[in-house]
Amino acid sequence: QVQLVESGGGLVQAGGSLRLSCAASGRIFSINAMAWYRQAPGKQRELVATITSVGTTNTADSMKGRVTISRDNLKNMVYLQMNNLKPEDTAVYYCNADVRESYFRDYVSRWGQGTQVTVSS
Repeated sequence: QVQLVESGGGLVQAGGSLRLSCAASGRIFSINAMAWYRQAPGKQRELVATITSVGTTNTADSMKGRVTISRDNLKNMVYLQMNNLKPEDTAVYYCNADVRESYFRDYVSRWGQGTQVTVSS
């Protein structure tokens, strides 16, 4: 089984920064794209940023200039550096990765359990 475990969430004041981490473990042959999503109370889950296996990134317009996604392929980790946080960034942040468990299997989308980010005004 493949597991994704996020860490780094917490309570921060508006204008502050947080760095989220996500570690993928288990039976992993390769990982394709990795991403961060978030879901605020009463709202749908939305994409924050994605990164391909070769490092190409894409960031949601609402967070451009404030977040940076990165990954460490050797450690099977993905990171999200968030700066100048706003109260509207309050949400549960989820890690997502397209994981291939063996040469004979296709990529499967995996999710972490989420980490809470709360930004106070």
